[in-house]
Amino acid sequence: MKIIVTGALGHIGSKLIRDLPVFFDDIEVIMIDNFHTQRYTSLFNLPQSTKYKFYEMDILSDNLDGIFHSANYVIHLAALTEASSSFENVKEYESVNYLGTKNILEASKKHSVKLIHFSSTSVYGTKKDLVDENCDSEDLNPQSPYAETKLKEESLVKKYFENSHVLSQTLRFGSICGISPGMRFHAAISKFCYQAALGKPITVWKTALDQKRPYLNLNDASKVIAFIIKKELFNGGVYNVVTSNFSVRQIINEIEKHIPNVKIELVENKIMNNFSYNVSAQKIINEGFEFSSSIENGIIDTLSLFKSIKL
Repeated sequence: MKIIVTGALGHIGSKLIRDLPVFFDDIEVIMIDNFHTQRYTSLFNLPQSTKYKFYEMDILSDNLDGIFHSANYVIHLAALTEASSSFENVKEYESVNYLGTKNILEASKKHSVKLIHFSSTSVYGTKKDLVDENCDSEDLNPQSPYAETKLKEESLVKKYFENSHVLSQTLRFGSICGISPGMRFHAAISKFCYQAALGKPITVWKTALDQKRPYLNLNDASKVIAFIIKKELFNGGVYNVVTSNFSVRQIINEIEKHIPNVKIELVENKIMNNFSYNVSAQKIINEGFEFSSSIENGIIDTLSLFKSIKL
């Protein structure tokens, strides 16, 4: 079985390429990344028992035919993901995320490759207590250009499924929590752990302290990708993938169990709003998927990276 992973060296990808051999025997993992973030270390110490091949390529401009030929699945993680920076880089986010996805869809169509596409629970923006995939259109209210692009991608993937017979599955991931060789520290929990471990104030948006948001442990992220492939769950639909819903205050309370008396600094941000909601993952659970990790463990794992630092 030949599996392509775009954005293979990123926070999710660098763990996934190591996890895939745990879930599947006798696979070939094809890794694509443009080294935009220069995470070369994600390629170090890969399992020697698995066949890996790496391509330094740009999905916007390079010919993908040779790679997609004879492939079975493409796990399309390549994207710009920092919501805050998307306000200043709207055209770049539109190009990399939307047009990049379109190119992957075209290659998938040409070579009959099944696609796992990643969206985000940030496409929601509602004052309802609980939201799911069958929500009203007004609940799909993206609060950043990044999230707007993700919602636009979802429509494009659905169009290719319906009109071009590209077998696909879209997963709306919660904010990632957990460690990997290619991790960055701009996502909320990773950033909070970094700040607390270095004795810095945890910077929280002024409106966000008690707002609920969805989070996803990185172990569950790899597990659900394997689940989709094993079950051949390519129905052209959308699934929320969320380990737990937490408020920022709850996250800080968990951090304080390991680093007492952390300081909080309330800051302004362009994504500030009054929305607080829980995202349901019941739909993927109904398919038989079982979440097996926790946000608490993700926090412990992240803080452990800094355990040698004297605070």
